[in-house]
Amino acid sequence: MSPPARPGRGAPLGRELLGFAVTGLFAYATDLALFTCLRGPAGLDPLTAKALSFVAGCSVAYAGNALGTYRHARPRGPRPYAVFFAVNLAGAAVQLLCLAVSHYGLGLTSQRADTVSGAGVGMALATVLRFWGTRTWVFRDEGRNGSWTG
Repeated sequence: MSPPARPGRGAPLGRELLGFAVTGLFAYATDLALFTCLRGPAGLDPLTAKALSFVAGCSVAYAGNALGTYRHARPRGPRPYAVFFAVNLAGAAVQLLCLAVSHYGLGLTSQRADTVSGAGVGMALATVLRFWGTRTWVFRDEGRNGSWTG
């Protein structure tokens, strides 16, 4: 029996994407649930609640990727969580930029347009950035050079 395939080396990119997506769903659920609790019953202001839930979501995503998707890859550098957090902040900035361009630049100000631009287009672009950043700057597999195909 052969050992399990490693992401980027012998394992299809689809398996890596699936692991990253499942981890991301758990992180999103953590972020949403904690934000809802902090904003509602805990009574925190929205920015404090979102900042705390964002950090919790990043922590869940890092743990899921480190222990799951990239468990056979070596973390890159002395502070992989800090780099992972920075990649996730960049993803959040992409989502905000998409929302700002749509709402203020294009004048699409309905709630539906805001949802499509921030949570739809912005989330899709941010996820691509996060996936690429995580596999390129956070977790390194010796057999992979950081490109999409390995």
